[in-house]
Amino acid sequence: MVNYGVFERAIGLNWYTVDPNLRALMDRLLDPADREWAEGHLVRIGALCGGPIAERAETIDKSPPRLERYDRWGKEVCRIVHHPATLAAKRDAWEAGISGPRLRREAERRGRPFPAVMTAALNYLLCQADTGLMCAIGMTSGVVGLVERFAPPEIRDRFLARLTAERFEDAWDGAMFMTEQSGGSDLGTITTTARQSEGIWRLTGSKWFCSNIDAGAIATLARPEGAPAGLRGVALFVVPRSRADGSPNGIHMRRLKDKLGTRTVPTGEVDFVDAEAYLLAGGDGNGRALDGRGINRMMEMVNPSRFGVACMGLGLMRRAFLEAAIYAARREAFGHRLEDLPLARETLLRMLVDLEAAATLVFAAGAAIDRKDGSLARLCVPLAKFRATRKGIELTSAAVEMHGGNGYVEDWPTARLLREAQCHTIWEGTESIICLDVLRALRAEGVAQAVLARVGVAARTDGSPLLDHPRRLLATAAERVERLITSVATAERSAAEYRARRLTTSLCDLVQGALLVEEAGWELRERASARKAVIAGLFIARYLTDDPDAAAAVEEHACTTLFAPLLRYETIEPVAAGTAPRIDPHA
Repeated sequence: MVNYGVFERAIGLNWYTVDPNLRALMDRLLDPADREWAEGHLVRIGALCGGPIAERAETIDKSPPRLERYDRWGKEVCRIVHHPATLAAKRDAWEAGISGPRLRREAERRGRPFPAVMTAALNYLLCQADTGLMCAIGMTSGVVGLVERFAPPEIRDRFLARLTAERFEDAWDGAMFMTEQSGGSDLGTITTTARQSEGIWRLTGSKWFCSNIDAGAIATLARPEGAPAGLRGVALFVVPRSRADGSPNGIHMRRLKDKLGTRTVPTGEVDFVDAEAYLLAGGDGNGRALDGRGINRMMEMVNPSRFGVACMGLGLMRRAFLEAAIYAARREAFGHRLEDLPLARETLLRMLVDLEAAATLVFAAGAAIDRKDGSLARLCVPLAKFRATRKGIELTSAAVEMHGGNGYVEDWPTARLLREAQCHTIWEGTESIICLDVLRALRAEGVAQAVLARVGVAARTDGSPLLDHPRRLLATAAERVERLITSVATAERSAAEYRARRLTTSLCDLVQGALLVEEAGWELRERASARKAVIAGLFIARYLTDDPDAAAAVEEHACTTLFAPLLRYETIEPVAAGTAPRIDPHA
């Protein structure tokens, strides 16, 4: 049970031990061989993220990185100066194993793979404190993957020694400089050029949004001399901060962006001027510069990067809910605590349902990666990114409003959370780009069938009276979504794109509803509690039915009879959960 009234604020708490939903996800999704090992690390990292890293995030937001372009003699140095709190937070994350190799190598010594579900949990905990810090970590991981896969052996060894160093002092961050001023997401318009001289590639051109701008290893796209226009002429390179001889590389920082949020990670504009680079193309690489597959290699890292951004949105959802729940449990108005007022209860309950629905989708994506279920992961990752980042904005806004005027003041953390949340619908693809990616995913063989089959299993009755009704509603919704998938698949391109957002939204709703029903069945079997069944029923009533009056009745019943056990994660007896109003699935 979680008693929010005894907490003065979220910072200082262990964010793992005060999150029963996360602990249940670990119980359900982690391999039993890893569960006990993971528990100790999650407890330790929950305290770190909720304590020192969260405290420093407030300081860093008010003292962001700054660019020193020249030294006092007028020499260009292009140096980023970080506040000591930033360096301390990065060191803590590295040494704890959130970003550095510690936990992954420990898993190797145990003879076990490092689970993607565990990665999601670590990222989720960190993102409740500072999503800017998570940006640097996610990009470093992405560069590691590209170098491991596509760098020539000697370059791979040189870069990985730094990107996966044991000691923070020896480590390089990674970054990805892709977009240019003219093109944004349209990577086929890239104008940065690559020419080969004496066996060395040199890049010249400008990049417009360069996050983690002072990273030691930069993945980027450029067009080799003689390459055709468009995407097929783009090649993938890795650029070191320093040349092989130790001198500064041709990387010139123009300025830092004055961003709304995510100020921990410096983002700016960069000019490459004959910057020494290495082709990432597999084998010896150089013979494949014009093979037209540079963009394909880069896109292999897009889904893992989007998975990280989904964790950012989810982390902010959780932090927003926790801040709102603590405030509502302590603040009094009109002679009552806020949490006892009907409209505040409605807000908190909706935040909770949206949070748990997003969590089940994000962690299901991680579980699909662990199972090597490519079809399910291919769709669940963009769906998770689409849903968690948008809901991150909605929940942080709701938390601001729950705090009233205090929430709009920078003395309280909610204002920063809302500023941070605005970034994540853009990072690694705007919502429109994600919707188009969902269309591409559904065209791949077996993807739509895999997702609909998973929903079908969740909707199938198993003799549990408490879940039979939400399963019928789920099955009816699945029929509607399947018809929508068919209509989009048979439409011409422009018509399909007009329907892409509705399809993506409908798929999110359907998959989340199915996953919540799965969790509810597990909780009934393993813990004899119907709490998750109530959450699933609330979500399905709100998002998967066409009867708003009936959905409102379900919600009002939960607010008046089950509010405390739902918010505090107490056991709910099945008989108590079974008294909710029913919705006609054919209404």
